Amino acid sequence: MKSWSMAGLLAFAILLNAFQELPRCTSLEPDTAKAGATVSIKGENLNKNSLAEVYLTDGKNDTKVTVSEQSDAEIKIQVPQITPGRYHLATLTANRQRMIDQPVVLTVE
Repeated sequence: MKSWSMAGLLAFAILLNAFQELPRCTSLEPDTAKAGATVSIKGENLNKNSLAEVYLTDGKNDTKVTVSEQSDAEIKIQVPQITPGRYHLATLTANRQRMIDQPVVLTVE
């Protein structure tokens, strides 16, 4: 009987993990910034239970950014010292199993 209970709990945990709310970024402000500036990113499921890390990517190199504030609907990041250009935002899920390219672009001057 215990083995069935354990198997049921394990299956429930796996199922719960599969339906984890994924972070989704819908906008950022400002969309052009210099290194050191703070950028506000709005969206859904941006809290620490869904989102572990944020990156700026040019398609070849991913640069981890510092998150200064984090809530379910908004995160604030500091623009790192990187080469000027256009960067897509990518997020790493809290369970560290998925890197998600987000549909927002930051231009670094």
